[in-house]
Amino acid sequence: MVREIEAKYQVRSGDGEALSAALKRAGVELGSPVHQDDQAYAPEAWAYGLSKVGVPFARLRTTQDGRHLFTVKTPLSNEMECSEAESIVADRQQMHEALVHMGFRPTVRIVKTRCSGTVGEWSVCVDEVESAGLFIEVEATVTDDRDGWAVQAELDAWVRALEVPVERTTDTYDSLVRSARA
Repeated sequence: MVREIEAKYQVRSGDGEALSAALKRAGVELGSPVHQDDQAYAPEAWAYGLSKVGVPFARLRTTQDGRHLFTVKTPLSNEMECSEAESIVADRQQMHEALVHMGFRPTVRIVKTRCSGTVGEWSVCVDEVESAGLFIEVEATVTDDRDGWAVQAELDAWVRALEVPVERTTDTYDSLVRSARA
């Protein structure tokens, strides 16, 4: 089983340049910006305010090159540690219809511009999320039985060492965008 374990932070308005400089000092080379258009899905029986742990959530993503990705994530110990499966799909609309037939409903559309890089075995993403702001995510992808909380503590220590004013969040982008639009 592949697990994605991450730590996410909102960057204060105006501190994007400080973040870029800190990442460069830390040896993170960010790639070119990539536009992503995501539609989030939840099971019909789930509602915002309920726990996400143990509940499968789906996403359809279209990238700027027209590629469509289908992803299912199930939060494990918390929302930032998930089992994950992902595949390219040929037809976004048909996949949307399939998800609806499987009992999922669309929740929130998330549009963002992402710059990605790596530090060691971790991926680093800087995301400008429409309606929600600027974020940094640091993520470990693991296939072993490492403790998710311990990995998140390592990720947090690395981000804190950048010495950039950030605020950690345990919310996923769908919750952050929904809240910002409310």
